[in-house]
Amino acid sequence: MTKRLSSKYKICRRNGENLWGRPKRFLTNRLYAPGEHGQSRRRRPTDYGVQLAAKQKLKGYYGNITERQFRRVYEEAYRHRGDTIENMIGLLERRLDIVIYRMKFVPTVFSARQFVNHGHIRVNGRKVNIPSYRVKPEDVIEIKEASRELPLVLEAVVSGDRDVPEYLEVDIDRMRGVFHRTPSFAEVPYPVRMEPNLVVEFYSKA
Repeated sequence: MTKRLSSKYKICRRNGENLWGRPKRFLTNRLYAPGEHGQSRRRRPTDYGVQLAAKQKLKGYYGNITERQFRRVYEEAYRHRGDTIENMIGLLERRLDIVIYRMKFVPTVFSARQFVNHGHIRVNGRKVNIPSYRVKPEDVIEIKEASRELPLVLEAVVSGDRDVPEYLEVDIDRMRGVFHRTPSFAEVPYPVRMEPNLVVEFYSKA
């Protein structure tokens, strides 16, 4: 178990929000932030603190992404033509682990990474075991036949916690889906408010 996975509920407590919209109420009993000074009085955050919190919140949402990986996404988004915010969100949403999470083949972003790592996913008929693999428009993503009856998968596909976004097409009976296009920031179904503009500000000043 990675440090990020073992502390995922601390991430939510620190932000005071249920980042993934899961029904488990891990904020009920301990409303204060984690850590030695979690119950102490909080000071008014600085502009830098607000930007840092927004960056940590967005990065935490995408699971086991390291700081180096996340910064590389920003740098690539900045180099591309167009709006840096839209570019950054688009790159994050094209990750294979995030795509299968959006398709509801797995219940969490953390299980999505593990599911891909263990070789359960095919892209255009070929096995891909790299969670950060970048999906392209009209790619066909499917669960290999031997893995379609796993309890993890069966639990996820019938869950009513989330809906499949419109930019994806999913055939539950065949356990396959199509990534039609890169979504805009407004189309991504975040269960909480994200502020990628503050993330861009944070890295632009670094």
